[in-house]
Amino acid sequence: MNPFRHLLKACGSQPPIGTWIMSGSPLVAEALGCAGFDWGVVDMEHSPLDMRDVVHLLQAIGNTKMVPVVRVPWNDAVVVKRVLDAGATTVLFPFVQNAEEAAAAVAATRYPPDGIRGMAGMSRATRFGTRADYPRHANREMGVIVQLETADALDRLDEIAAVPGVDALFVGPADLSASMGYVGQSLHPAVMDRMARAARRAAELGKPIGTLGMNAQALVQYRALGYCFVALGADLGLLMQGSQAALQALRSPHDEGHVHTLSDGTVTGASAY
Repeated sequence: MNPFRHLLKACGSQPPIGTWIMSGSPLVAEALGCAGFDWGVVDMEHSPLDMRDVVHLLQAIGNTKMVPVVRVPWNDAVVVKRVLDAGATTVLFPFVQNAEEAAAAVAATRYPPDGIRGMAGMSRATRFGTRADYPRHANREMGVIVQLETADALDRLDEIAAVPGVDALFVGPADLSASMGYVGQSLHPAVMDRMARAARRAAELGKPIGTLGMNAQALVQYRALGYCFVALGADLGLLMQGSQAALQALRSPHDEGHVHTLSDGTVTGASAY
């Protein structure tokens, strides 16, 4: 079974938690997998990744239990073909607006006669030609997640979810809020109401739906709305949040009186790091 579809089976009891990989660092990607994230998005849309970077990230993640999902920069069959040859098994397609675009995304991940993916015998996906049966089984091993990032796309949720081969939906709160006139206000009540209605409808259709939050508090709200797989920020965001929190604690004048040095030299208190 496709690894991401297998993860989705746990949605009812324990929603899988993922994160975005934007740093381009294989070492960081491997560390995130060791940290315990269930899935991670190798992001080609908003990160400066080329195909060699994608291969290195997939190799690093392969040393962990984290399931990789590759977000391509656009719904482009040529890019998808290269990503699949590199070893990706689940692809996240940005800005899918209707059923036709969803069907094109699925077709790009399938060999003929089910799709338009080009054949390649000597690729990382085929273990460099050692998996002779790969072309016969590849179609059913592929996973497709489509991103609904505008109010118009959510209006067409039913038709998009009905496309054969679409395994899951993913709502992008930032772009959705912008399309609704609330730029930078992902948690605006109107945006949250729209997301809640999307989650309810996806549940009625039996289609898994996920989203992304910048912090744990946002994820708690999204899970309460019914989002069954969620992503916590990005590797660079987690780095920045941790760094800024530590610096703020160390530089806060309110904590100066609460720092104590023990006889062994250990520093304790609110400002100790």
